Amino acid sequence: MTHTRINHLPFQWPATPLHVVLVTPEIPPNTGNIARLCAATGTRLHLVGPLGFHLTDKAMLRAGLDYWDEVDLVRHPGYESFENATPHATRYYFSTRGERNYTDITYQPGDMFVFGCETAGLPDAILDANPGHIVGIPMRGDRVRSLNLANAVAIVIYEALRQINRR
Repeated sequence: MTHTRINHLPFQWPATPLHVVLVTPEIPPNTGNIARLCAATGTRLHLVGPLGFHLTDKAMLRAGLDYWDEVDLVRHPGYESFENATPHATRYYFSTRGERNYTDITYQPGDMFVFGCETAGLPDAILDANPGHIVGIPMRGDRVRSLNLANAVAIVIYEALRQINRR
């Protein structure tokens, strides 16, 4: 069997990076996979504490493979410090409570995509404070409660990049 490796497809990466924000992530391999996605797409990764693991966790490092030097990583001790560090950013909050479909948003370079922890999602206080910016990814809610965090982040990042490259 012959394998074809596909890479370096013609694509224009935005001059201003997109941002993935993980609020209190708990599962190290998810964060490692998201870090690898961010390295591959030139997306800045914000980790908002407290984290449910140490950044030296072997499972997280393994999931990110040898791409950690390519990850534009920003740490924030808590959500308030994240907000203070990014006061003018356009933020979209991803939740199963989201009534706007992720494909209905017109994404721009510099947008921030905020995701909560794997077991509880974003805190109600954050969602309640941002009602016009809560976004969802459609799924069969009668059978499945949520998507894997790394999968959800990938869906949103590639939709934003697709839109930005159409202009």
